[in-house]
Parts: sequence; C-alpha cells; structure tokens
Amino acid sequence: MSTGIQLLGFLLSVGGWLATLACLMNSYWKVSTDYDQLITTTNYYENLWKTCVQDSTGRTNCQNFNTLLNLEGYIQGTRALMILSLVVSLIGVITALFGMKCITIGSSDEQTKGKMSVTSGTLFIVGGICSLAAVSWYAAQVIQQFYSAIHGKSRYELGSGLYIGWAGSVLAILGGIFLCCSFKKSRKSSPRAYKYSAPSNEQKIYKPTSQADKAYV
Repeated sequence: MSTGIQLLGFLLSVGGWLATLACLMNSYWKVSTDYDQLITTTNYYENLWKTCVQDSTGRTNCQNFNTLLNLEGYIQGTRALMILSLVVSLIGVITALFGMKCITIGSSDEQTKGKMSVTSGTLFIVGGICSLAAVSWYAAQVIQQFYSAIHGKSRYELGSGLYIGWAGSVLAILGGIFLCCSFKKSRKSSPRAYKYSAPSNEQKIYKPTSQADKAYV
C-alpha cells in the first residue's frame, strides 16, 4: 500500500468535503444581473436557505425560506443531495482515519487498513458525485430561468457558491480515486510443485507371490 498516494488522496478528499460544506453555507448561489438595466439600485442574491436584497447604500435585508413544501422542486432536491454528500463524506473521513497506514488507530494489519482505505475512497466518490449533481442541477435551473425570464423581471447569474461546490466535488472525487488506488491486493503465493519420479527396476520392492517364497521370506 502506497503511503504517499493514500495521504494525497486523504488530503484532497478532506479538502473537497470542507469546500462542499463552505458551498452549502455560501449565500451567493445565484446573483442578480444588471446587463439589461441602465440604473441599478438593488442587488438580489439567493442560496438554498434564504433570499437577500442589498440596496445602493450597502444595507442588506434577508428573508429565510420559512416553508419547505412551497419551495420549488429543484431547491428541495439540491438540499437533499448536498446534505447526503456531507454525511457520506463525513463517514468517509472517519473511515479513512482508521485506514491510514501512517496512523496507528484500530487494526495494524495492512490488508485491513487497505480495505478501509478503499471503502473510504468509495464513500468520497459517492459524496462528490452527489454534490456535483446538486450544484449542476441548480446551475442548470438558473441558466434556464435567465433565458426564459420576462423582460423587466430580475434575472440571475451563477454565483460564487456554485463554483466552490464544483471545485469541492472534483477534489472529493479525485481524492477518492487516489484512496482506492493506494491499496493493491497481495497475490497469494502458489503452492510449490513437486515432481514425482517413478521408482526404477532396481528400487522396486520384492513381493512374494508363491507359498514357497512366503516361507522363505
């Protein structure tokens, strides 16, 4: 098991998990654009939990989404995928700590630690795919609403939170791949083959055939 590859995979995976957490807490998932407006006095931005407005003086007023059932389906789905990604990746972090070769926690057997490293890598890959799907789904909705918005209605563009989410997803997936590749199953040694040589005529054991021979023996 390669310690360097395992350590690199662990650091990338943890970095991806932290970036995903920062993405979920970021307020700028989509921001209003003023490309078709001559005068802009207010700016709007949203994330999965609240919508905010900022005036020209810098004063910000935010309102949380107080209901769950009245939210659009893609927001609910994105929430679920992001939370699932964080939970799965957290389990991967704990499993990776027990599977690290350089950390003496739990079993010291290299085969056991290698299997735990592969398990944690798989969890990170699943978590990265979940967050990647969530961020991409939200971004696709923002782009669709941008081009289908009625003239005069506020349009939104991709916010910084989405880019953080994409970066975290890629780091988690790469880290998981490195963790899976850091362990190679050892080949079982094949049993040694022995050659059998038939005894020669001189080495054959004499067996009595008649009663006289038996009496002689």
